[in-house]
Amino acid sequence: MTVSIHEPARETPVIHRTDVLVVGSGPGGLAAALAAAREGVEVTLLERFGCFGGNITVVGVEGFAWYRHEATVEAGGIGWEFEERAKAMGAAVPESQSLSYELDSEGFKLVADRLVEEAGIHPMLHRQFVAPIMDGDRVAGVIVESKAGREAILAKVVIDATGDADVAHRAGAPTRKTPVEEMQAASVMFHVAGVDKAAFMAGVKADPQTYKDWSSGEWEVETSGKEDAMFSPFLRKPFEQAIKDGLIPPDLSTIGGTWGAVHDHGEMTYMNLVHLAGCDGTDPDSMTRFEIEGRVQAMLAIEALKRYTPGCEGVRLRNFGMSIGIRDTRKIDAVYDMTDRDVRDEGRFEDSIGIYPEFIDGYGVLILPTTGRYMQIPYRAMLPKGVRGLLVAGRAIGGSRIAHAATRNMACCAVSGQGAGVAAAYAVKSSREPDAVNIDAVQAALVAQSVRIA
Repeated sequence: MTVSIHEPARETPVIHRTDVLVVGSGPGGLAAALAAAREGVEVTLLERFGCFGGNITVVGVEGFAWYRHEATVEAGGIGWEFEERAKAMGAAVPESQSLSYELDSEGFKLVADRLVEEAGIHPMLHRQFVAPIMDGDRVAGVIVESKAGREAILAKVVIDATGDADVAHRAGAPTRKTPVEEMQAASVMFHVAGVDKAAFMAGVKADPQTYKDWSSGEWEVETSGKEDAMFSPFLRKPFEQAIKDGLIPPDLSTIGGTWGAVHDHGEMTYMNLVHLAGCDGTDPDSMTRFEIEGRVQAMLAIEALKRYTPGCEGVRLRNFGMSIGIRDTRKIDAVYDMTDRDVRDEGRFEDSIGIYPEFIDGYGVLILPTTGRYMQIPYRAMLPKGVRGLLVAGRAIGGSRIAHAATRNMACCAVSGQGAGVAAAYAVKSSREPDAVNIDAVQAALVAQSVRIA
């Protein structure tokens, strides 16, 4: 029997008004807020945690552009700026498998703070989005809850950068949710200390792993062939041996993955070894169970590294990410949903708001951008159907599964975020709805913000 309670009607105080409200501050939301502010409108950035940066800072995904190789064509813009500012502030080191820099998940909190402050963005941390404020079919703001209670924030344009299309979904826009059994696995990221760097790197050199090695055990990975012989910082053998020796239960055959960077002082960061199938990032009970299970598996992985990996005999846990990492939940049914062909065959669009290199990572596919190929991201993929006053940025933009395997990546989230931010600013300044902005003016502004759109 379904049981419910009746909540009495109540008045919610309006605590803030703004031109553009960005909900969520991951790579997409942070880029959106910065881009809009730089176009001269008032911007508020809302975040449920105590820091900006999302996947980078909260989850601990430090490999922002690990796809980058010599022939990679980059989007430029704010995503590139994230790396450059992090390097300048001592919050980045060379990444192990690419020509990019790995962003320090703790140091990037300071980078994000600095960028937000410099842009004049109104920061609102520690507030949880609860519901959209609707004026007919138009999103006019959001309801939040926090230690301060239930509050309202009004905005002329709202950007949904929650990653899960939370604002769009609750506003009534059509969304698609990947079936749980088909979702990309969630991950609990962690970092370790106590590594003998010289011994570890000698072991890597003696037994170098490639992307072809990803297709072993429980995984089969489709590549274009050119990736197969390329070096990958991949760890699988220690965990296979641990299963043989009874240290790891045989049902945990998915423990395995990549390490990020090994530091001279013995830290090894961005340990992407725990992959949790069946975790639903829109179900708090599911996330609770897998958050706890992920920490259990991480400790098993650390014990296996101690026993079977050169240089890791003294390894210990340094820290976990603040929250489980979710790759795949809802996506909007957009005015235009990107297709497999768009991301595999260099899609081109008249309403391009940025480009992204040919990088696909997900659903058993790995394509790296080593030949100069790239796609464009269409503005229409960020426009939800059925509601006005709302743009969606980040991994929830419209697209097929394989399209999502490209656009979900953090650097691409920054591309869509910057496009959404500039478009939102132009919607405010021209008193138009987001679906009626002058796309030529938006594109010109993006180019002025150092974005490559063609």
